[in-house]
Amino acid sequence: MLGGINLSMLMGPVVPVPVPPDVINAVSSIEITTASGTSQSGFRLTFSINTGSILQQIFLLAAGGGAAPKIRIVLMININGSTEVLMDGVVLNYQTSAGNKPGETLLTVMGKDLTALMDIIDFDGIPYPAIPPEVRVLTILGKYAVLGLIPVVIPAILNDLSLPLERIPQQKGTDLAYVKFLAEQAGYVFYLDPGPKPGMNLAYWGPEIKTGKPQPALSINMDAQSNSEPINFTFDKELAEIPIIYIQNEETKMPIPIPIPDISPLNPPLGLISAIPPKLKYMKDTAKLKPAEAILKGMAFASQHSDTVTGTGSLDVLRYGNILKPRKLVGVRGAGMLYDGLYYVKSVTHSIKPGEYKQSFTLTRNGVISTVPSVLI
Repeated sequence: MLGGINLSMLMGPVVPVPVPPDVINAVSSIEITTASGTSQSGFRLTFSINTGSILQQIFLLAAGGGAAPKIRIVLMININGSTEVLMDGVVLNYQTSAGNKPGETLLTVMGKDLTALMDIIDFDGIPYPAIPPEVRVLTILGKYAVLGLIPVVIPAILNDLSLPLERIPQQKGTDLAYVKFLAEQAGYVFYLDPGPKPGMNLAYWGPEIKTGKPQPALSINMDAQSNSEPINFTFDKELAEIPIIYIQNEETKMPIPIPIPDISPLNPPLGLISAIPPKLKYMKDTAKLKPAEAILKGMAFASQHSDTVTGTGSLDVLRYGNILKPRKLVGVRGAGMLYDGLYYVKSVTHSIKPGEYKQSFTLTRNGVISTVPSVLI
């Protein structure tokens, strides 16, 4: 598609297989969005086909539901000799429209990552007596091993098990809904990370980690060294909130308010000067929870409401020389003293067309002025 960048695709039910070159050549645009937290990744593919193409019939059957299997699509990009899996998902719906050329039809298929298959059947009422949340998650994810899901499950920091005679936890809703519920209770996130090989997905259930080796820096306002378009930064102290949880005294039955800090070993400060949170979030519903559950819920809220600096922009992948990945750190240089430094990549959208590969992104951190003297170039 581009010099140094090649697109490849696998397609089929359950175990996808390589598509013929004609299918690749029919692709007119690709859009893939991945965000942090528990958001599902989504994709949109547009094919330029002739009327009556077999592709249209395949997706019509797949979108029809019933006994027809879901069509699974794996999209990969080879850049600088390294293959990156951008998306592994299933088609949920499609639409057609007339193209600009006589007899041309634009077929647009839309879908989500494989978590969509975890959100089909309601398993209400399945009991998990005296089983920790992480073991419940492993049990649920084991159903999807045939799809190449590899569990990466981090045990909960605090665990408060109930004896079977006191209470037996039961599943609520679909597998996806229940796994997300358990993640929220533990102050964790759950998402699928496609790769590292085609047909594989890392199913991560654990804390949102804002540490690690940064990706190559985004350079702006540096003439020939610039590898990104200008980034728009905003500083909004109204985004910061301190959660106040309540723990009930067993003897007096009086709720005790406890503020929860927004900094932890997995969520270190990336900005040297952060705003004093102007708002307090009184989480009164935590009074009915056990202390461990209340603390975890407060920690999750604090982590999600600490970032006051947001940066949005876009880049050309060929000029950047890499694929910017979400849920990781990246450096920024050339933005000035206030906004240079490390950021957490909150979301990335891939926009691919013949001869063009761009990414738009959103970066966040908790304050201004970098906590590190320099960033990785």
